[in-house]
Amino acid sequence: MFSTFFKIVFISAIVILAAVTALQLYPESSSDRNRSDREYLALLKQVIGIVKKRYVEPVDEKKLVKGAITGMLSSLDPHSAYLPADSFKEMQITTTGSFGGLGIEITVRDGRLTVISPIEETPAFRAGIKPGDHIALIDGIPTGDMSINDAVKRMRGPKDTRVTLTILRKGSDKPLVVPLVRAIIQVKSLRFRTLEPGYGYLRIMQFQTRTGADLTAALEGLTKESNGALKGLILDLRNNPGGLLDQAVSVANHFLGNRPDNSLIVYTRGREESSRSDFVATIGDKQPLYPMVVLINGGSASASEIIAGALQDHRRAVIMGTQSFGKGSVQSIMGLPNNAGLLLTTAKYYTPKGRSIQAKGITPDIVVEDLLLNGKSKAAEELREKAPDALALRDYQLLRALDLLKGWETLKKTAYH
Repeated sequence: MFSTFFKIVFISAIVILAAVTALQLYPESSSDRNRSDREYLALLKQVIGIVKKRYVEPVDEKKLVKGAITGMLSSLDPHSAYLPADSFKEMQITTTGSFGGLGIEITVRDGRLTVISPIEETPAFRAGIKPGDHIALIDGIPTGDMSINDAVKRMRGPKDTRVTLTILRKGSDKPLVVPLVRAIIQVKSLRFRTLEPGYGYLRIMQFQTRTGADLTAALEGLTKESNGALKGLILDLRNNPGGLLDQAVSVANHFLGNRPDNSLIVYTRGREESSRSDFVATIGDKQPLYPMVVLINGGSASASEIIAGALQDHRRAVIMGTQSFGKGSVQSIMGLPNNAGLLLTTAKYYTPKGRSIQAKGITPDIVVEDLLLNGKSKAAEELREKAPDALALRDYQLLRALDLLKGWETLKKTAYH
């Protein structure tokens, strides 16, 4: 009994000592609002000094400073981060389209590590990981306090090495344990094919350094397969996590700019003048004004949302699918000493009509759920009865998009003039 009482008193003494120390650092008579920047810098120096002197184990001051920088940036938003030399190099490698890992684009949403999208034809995609999944554990290590950079570092690695993710999925009553084997992720920029004579399908998986040029070649190929003229095009941006802004602008430039009033693609606004930019299409010859449908879903983010928003605002395409992710902020990469980097949110994206994408996303003109995610639903059963072909069973959203394009062609032929 006395032992228990002593422990309580001892712990209480520690709490009181901590409270007194806190009062010394934050006097009650001083308001946070009245503190100057110099006082806060002095406070940071004082805290580091106390930790170095009184922490239970010796600490490395460099580690403390890096931790302070990391905490400072993570308090701003999920996308701003300090990049040590190895992480900075990893980011530069990613945009080339080849790296070792699982093939998942991630972010932090509502304080949880969240999948934006799995990259097609990668271990994550084949294992069935989905947009919106929360990664709770990586090899048994909780991700609650893990930065995006730390998570990426743990998931990437040499080919054929193993990693296990514990996934929390909406609608699932228990965690999903997903063992994965890392692979060399060769991220293709796009692929295309003719669905039916005159109707092209173009899928962009990620915006990389050659996406704009690859799109030009793909459109030429589709046009040639359609005897020189497309009747309609489906641009598939589902599960596309984004990528390079200049390549998104290049893609949109193929379809906008035939008139001066539809040349604005996206604009950015931030505090500094350098973060305020208007991205416009060049005025001149463009793709013919054939009907277009753009497919999006919860895995469509950033550059994908820029294109969908621009084409929607200018009424160049019908947007179909489900609400997009809502990643509409601009991160600038700045070099730091010792080959490190700083990833800092410096602006936000706005569609031509002034809509912010951040945390809102793009709302489709026509909402079409992916019935294959719920293959036992009544709607899916009706689909199998009405359209039992292989295309319908694989991709209901794509089938709906193709039907819409064919309906336009029918109306054009039959409408009264």
